[in-house]
Amino acid sequence: MDSTIINLIIQAVAGAIGGNAAGSAMKNASLGGAGNTIAGAIGGVGGGQLLTALIPMLQGAAGGGLDIGAIIGQVVGGGVGGAILTAIVGMIKNSMAKA
Repeated sequence: MDSTIINLIIQAVAGAIGGNAAGSAMKNASLGGAGNTIAGAIGGVGGGQLLTALIPMLQGAAGGGLDIGAIIGQVVGGGVGGAILTAIVGMIKNSMAKA
């Protein structure tokens, strides 16, 4: 399996977890279980890819394998990206519902 696909899977799962955590923490920005998961996964992939572009060493070892530092970086980037996107989409949705 290519390390890029592994990175994307790690980012999507971490983003989904981060999105659900953000939805649970901020009830007014929650999109529901499925919405938090989907927004979180999309934000996780986006955040993880952005972090990987800024810090190329998070792509893994030069031999194509993943080391623990790269995995932790992907989890952090994905989780934070998922939480941020879920919070933003939730706030926009709630502000549009009030108007």
